[in-house]
Amino acid sequence: MVENKPLAAEPNKLDDPVDVFEHILEHEERDTQSTAVAIDKTVKAIGHVVMWANLALIAAIVAQVSMRYVFSLNFPKLDEIQWHFYGLVTMVGISYAMVTDSHVRVDLLHMQLSRRAQRIVEVIGILALMVPFLYLMIDQGYDYFAESLRVNERSDSPTGLPARWAFKAVIPISFVLLALAALARLIHDVHALFTNYEDERQGAGLRLIVWALLGFAVVATALTFLVPTTEEKLVIVMFLTFIALLFTGFPVAWTLAGVGVTFCGVAYLFDNGMMGWTGLEETLTGLDYLTLGAVVNRVYSTMSNAVLVALPMFIFMGLMLDESGVAERLMTSMQRLFGTVRGGLAITVTMIGIILAASTGIIGASVVLLGVLSLPSMMEQKYNPSLAAGVVSASGTLGILIPPSIMLVIMADQMALSVGDLFMAAVFPGVIIGFLYLTYIFVASYIKRDLAPVPEGAKRPDWSAVKDVAIAVLPTLGLIVAVLGSIFVGLTTPTEASGVGAIGATLLALGYRKLTLKKLISVLKSTFNTTAYIFAIFLGATVFSYVLRELGGDALIEEMITGTGLGPHGTVLIILFIVFLLGFVLDWIEITLIVLPLMRPIVNGLGLDIPGFDAIDEPALVWFVILVAVTLQTSFLTPPVGFALFYLKGVCPPQISLNHIYKGIIPFVLLQLTGLAFVYYWPELATWLPSVAY
Repeated sequence: MVENKPLAAEPNKLDDPVDVFEHILEHEERDTQSTAVAIDKTVKAIGHVVMWANLALIAAIVAQVSMRYVFSLNFPKLDEIQWHFYGLVTMVGISYAMVTDSHVRVDLLHMQLSRRAQRIVEVIGILALMVPFLYLMIDQGYDYFAESLRVNERSDSPTGLPARWAFKAVIPISFVLLALAALARLIHDVHALFTNYEDERQGAGLRLIVWALLGFAVVATALTFLVPTTEEKLVIVMFLTFIALLFTGFPVAWTLAGVGVTFCGVAYLFDNGMMGWTGLEETLTGLDYLTLGAVVNRVYSTMSNAVLVALPMFIFMGLMLDESGVAERLMTSMQRLFGTVRGGLAITVTMIGIILAASTGIIGASVVLLGVLSLPSMMEQKYNPSLAAGVVSASGTLGILIPPSIMLVIMADQMALSVGDLFMAAVFPGVIIGFLYLTYIFVASYIKRDLAPVPEGAKRPDWSAVKDVAIAVLPTLGLIVAVLGSIFVGLTTPTEASGVGAIGATLLALGYRKLTLKKLISVLKSTFNTTAYIFAIFLGATVFSYVLRELGGDALIEEMITGTGLGPHGTVLIILFIVFLLGFVLDWIEITLIVLPLMRPIVNGLGLDIPGFDAIDEPALVWFVILVAVTLQTSFLTPPVGFALFYLKGVCPPQISLNHIYKGIIPFVLLQLTGLAFVYYWPELATWLPSVAY
């Protein structure tokens, strides 16, 4: 039995007022930290529940396809249920991505900073960029929902779902969740800054960021002298501000949103004559708080977009295939088939990259998987480190081009084109680039024999090896044919095919006895996170693009590009060159959401004579989008922001340095540009297959 001592027996440590104050601070600090932890746990718990809606989405799509073909029945309500699930998953997912720190950021300078400097950047970013955006979306989102509730809004279709207002309530609720997630991050950061942990001081300070921002400020100031009007000057400064802030390492999505809101405020001040001290003329943009609130309707349009429903389904399909062990089976069997061929392992990796590309558009997963499976073996077989790194990086990026590609889904949405058209148009360019990779590996290995030597004791392939390859390849090819074939012959829409692909990948994992509850939860979490950070960039780009257009950014860009006087084809080359350069500093998502839509009116006005074989509505636009897609594939390999390089560096053996990776990707970037030249000079490579399907 423990004796309870009276309080008086304890030495009184709180007689000193300083001790009393420190004691109070300690308790308040502990309470504040526990509040932040509680918020984190709450947001994660909500996310862990909502992520299961992806399975409900798969079920709704499969049910719709089954009812149409088995029972000849059609239920319009199922269409709306699908994008209701999609909207719920994406909107709730952005707060989950916040607490798990899963957002896309440019790590070039950020990774060199000390943890303390990173926290300072995050605190400033949340307060200066996120808070104004969150206030706007919560306030205007609530008004948007309240008006829908007031009129008891229901579906536009008489056979659709009632209570549309309940779906619109997701907008303010999800942004409140995001605000709570941001508050929790803020509390954690501020607490760590005041605690001043010694180990968080290791690394560069903020001086690196400050110098980078000053450099961008000088460039922006110089460029403003090239344009006459205040609106055009604001466009240039706005775009360069966004690029400059990216290098702080703050998440891309909230940088876009914050810069958009900030420049809306700047434009409002110029409109109302409050910026005379700058010496610039007044503007007539019409931007203010209420007009910016119109982006809420655009947010609703994005979360109820039937085309984008395919996004989480293709992501789920790719991640489930990675978990199914397909790549390991292919690697084992194909190594036997190409074992005696010089460069056989590199050829195997490329072949598997092509197969994975046709079944998943998740570049990070493909690069990491190929790297883990092949790089140790390549090093054992004394492959040149640069060649090994280049093969894995380039092969893993094929999935962004070869359908079903999530990039093509987003491009179709942004350019108002058919997803099926773009999928078909990308088949030949993707296969050509894969063939160029294989040719390069084969030729280079025979010219320079120490690049990829034949492993010692390699046996010639026999029929048993061919049989193993067939057993490994056929199920995956069957899934690819089921997904792409159903789209190409018109049996299903791309959205429906994505659901079929998701259930097919799950059945494949079950068939290989690789699917467990733990793996299913892992796939759902990854799908939830990946979809969320892409959707978050959608939100940020919506605000940014709206303000950019109101400032006349689209007109300025169109005037600058068409003013070169290089003719239609010269203009296309200029655009592709700009996209190629932007790929060095921006991810494909930002370029697709911000830059690509600005190019649509320019391309439409060029009068390009591209063969559509009387079957494609806008052959020039389809050809142009495929050219941009091929160009953007290089953005994964070009430093400093080549994401495939960072993915690979995280899993490569110690003998492969970053310098080896940079040297290794050079030939493959040149091969990608060669593939781009093929599509440019022979547009039929992109337009013939869609025309045949029709």
